Amino acid sequence: MKIIFVYNADSGKMNAMIDSVHKMVSPSTYDCSLCAITFGIVSEDELWKSFRASTKHELIFYHRDEFEKQFRSKWLPKYDFPVVLAEVDNSLEVFIPSEVLNELSTSEELIEEIAKREVHF
Repeated sequence: MKIIFVYNADSGKMNAMIDSVHKMVSPSTYDCSLCAITFGIVSEDELWKSFRASTKHELIFYHRDEFEKQFRSKWLPKYDFPVVLAEVDNSLEVFIPSEVLNELSTSEELIEEIAKREVHF
């Protein structure tokens, strides 16, 4: 299964620096729970990194601007970001919605959520 992760952040070094500062200064107002779970201030979470290396699924990652550019279409539904999608029969389905991602706080919880939902796809 192909799982697509879309961060609620834009790509680029300047945006990454701004995001890191935001995570340090005001983590409670940071808009991307997926970013906060999978990446610390400067590096990737070790448990998440290990999961990525060992999973049988193809994992693809986009920043919001990259996703919108790659999948631009008048037929594409509007998504709330962050979001995790699954590619099923050449279409995208919500795998983990933004509301659920915003309730998670650790990479362990994210990995458990993926395991719980993968049996339905």
